[in-house]
Amino acid sequence: MAAQTEVAAMEAPLEAELEAELDLEGAELEEVDVHIQENLEDALVQEALQTGVDLRQYSRQVELELQEVERASIQDYIRESENIAELHNQISACDAILERMEQMLGSFQSSLSSLSWEIRALQGQAGAMNLRLRNRRQVRERLGGLLDELVVPPEMISVILESPVTSPEFLAQLRALDAQLGAVKAQAFRDTLACADVQHVLDRLRIKAVTKIREFVLQKIYSFRKPMTNYQIPQNSLLKYKFFYQFLLGHERAAAQELREQYVDTMSRIHFSYFKSYTGRLMKIQYEEVADKDDLMGVEDTARKGFFSKPSLRSRNTVFTLGNRGAVIGPAELEAPIIVPHAAQRGEQRYPFESLFRSQHYALLDTSCREFSFLTEFFLVAGAAAQELFNSVMGKTLGMFQHMESYVSDCYDAIAVFLCIHLALRFRSLMAKRNVPAVDGYWGWLLELLWPRFELILELHIQSVQGTDPQRLGGLDTRPHYITRRYAEFSSAIVSINQTLPSERSDALLARLQLEVENLVLRAAAEFPSRREQLIFLINNYDMMLAVLMERAVEESKEAEGFQQLLSARTQEFVEELLAPPFGGLVGFVREAEALLERGEGEKLRGHEARVTQLIRGFSGSWKSAVETLSQDVMRSFSNFRIGTGIIQAALTQLIQVYHRFQKILEQPPLRALPARADLINIHHLMVELKKHKPNF
Repeated sequence: MAAQTEVAAMEAPLEAELEAELDLEGAELEEVDVHIQENLEDALVQEALQTGVDLRQYSRQVELELQEVERASIQDYIRESENIAELHNQISACDAILERMEQMLGSFQSSLSSLSWEIRALQGQAGAMNLRLRNRRQVRERLGGLLDELVVPPEMISVILESPVTSPEFLAQLRALDAQLGAVKAQAFRDTLACADVQHVLDRLRIKAVTKIREFVLQKIYSFRKPMTNYQIPQNSLLKYKFFYQFLLGHERAAAQELREQYVDTMSRIHFSYFKSYTGRLMKIQYEEVADKDDLMGVEDTARKGFFSKPSLRSRNTVFTLGNRGAVIGPAELEAPIIVPHAAQRGEQRYPFESLFRSQHYALLDTSCREFSFLTEFFLVAGAAAQELFNSVMGKTLGMFQHMESYVSDCYDAIAVFLCIHLALRFRSLMAKRNVPAVDGYWGWLLELLWPRFELILELHIQSVQGTDPQRLGGLDTRPHYITRRYAEFSSAIVSINQTLPSERSDALLARLQLEVENLVLRAAAEFPSRREQLIFLINNYDMMLAVLMERAVEESKEAEGFQQLLSARTQEFVEELLAPPFGGLVGFVREAEALLERGEGEKLRGHEARVTQLIRGFSGSWKSAVETLSQDVMRSFSNFRIGTGIIQAALTQLIQVYHRFQKILEQPPLRALPARADLINIHHLMVELKKHKPNF
């Protein structure tokens, strides 16, 4: 068993080796097969197989060809041996050259590295030198500036001491002295020792300059006081030397304060004296006839006054009519030259108060603007300080202007007061455009004075109209009444003045006045016995007031619109009243018949054949004479041909409409067979004939 085991053990490796060899041989055989297969796929081998050539012979032939090619190649190498040797030498020479270039580039690289280090060193040296140069320049500039500020040029000394103050050289050196004094003062705070060397020289120059400037400015101010002197000329020349006051303000405040006080005292007296004299002479050329408390809208022209009362105006209409007075607020006259009183007296010219008011206050406006501009520019003030200085100069003059209160309290000319209100509003706006707020307080005070007076006068007019008794107006007729004409003129005046600057205060008062005038017209119309006369009176008055309002004011005004509505209503009523006598039966029948037809009771018309026949024949026989009489009556009743023509046209139009409606009623079944229909007038023929009776004016 043991022997068998050993044999088995020995056979096992042998079997393994045998299997391995077999596998190896199988692999080699597979490779050979693959190689053979590849050779068989070759085109030459396939060609040889196809032609039946012996592969061994073919192999020997190929080998011989390869040997022949090898011998030919060796011969070529032998023939080209010299060229190959020469190429080898050239390659060796190139290698030597490239080696030398490598050495040169290496040395150049080392030179560049050393050069870069030298450049960095030079840059550092240049930066240090630049810093030293900049420091030296700064020191030089500061020292040079300090020397320029401290050193007093000889030219400055000679000009300040010897040249007149009006010379350009003096002004130039004064500016330089001002700058040097400021610089020395600034250096003194820094304890600069060099300042003591020039301080006494600069002080002497400062004292000399202050003395010369003070004397010059005082002479200019004193020249304002000479009689008949136009102070504006030296005042304008003084503005050329406004730096003088700036110099005094910076270096000698006592002298600057003295000059300011002298100027304020001088100009305050000059302005007060001028405006006091101008106002007194201006009031002497006012119209002698002025309105008083009895010249109200509702006062009768025939009213008598007491023995000691003043004579009344020749015509009260001047109190209520604007005329050319409104031009005072127009662009042409608002900024026109002021009135010269002595020239007006020589020409015996007289002016209403609003023209004098405009001239006086435009002079105040112009003077205030010029004075405020001078004060702010010369004395270097602004804001509250400028207002305070202006009040010191113009305070007495503005106080003198409060005499307006005495005139306004005695004034009963509402148009004059209202024009003055608008003048004040425009002057205030004009000063605002010029950026001069100095007189805003005065304009506010003036408006607070004028508005209540205007409202009071309008209230008196309203009360006078309200208290007017139509029975005491004397003999009334149907023509426009003088009170309504006064109202129309007055209302149109206020409305036209108020167009550019509307005011609700005046509009409310005018609305009340209009209401009272309408009530007065109605009360006066009630004094006529017939409705026809009442309507004629109302139409004439409404038409007159509307015509005046549309002529003097805008058509869209509330007053014009209100009277237009009243006129239209009364005109329609008068047309019906006018047609009633000759055509009342026809109009009445048409209305009754149309009412029956609207209710669907047209059969009730059968009982009116006789009435309709009478209406047809009566109209055909009398319409021409009736229309002629109607036209003449209307033209006699109305003084305004335009309104008369309009009424005639409205009456004829309504007559045609009524007759046309009458013919439509006759076409209804109950009246269609009426024999009198043959006497009807063709409506177109009637229209042509009625046009002949229309007056043309």
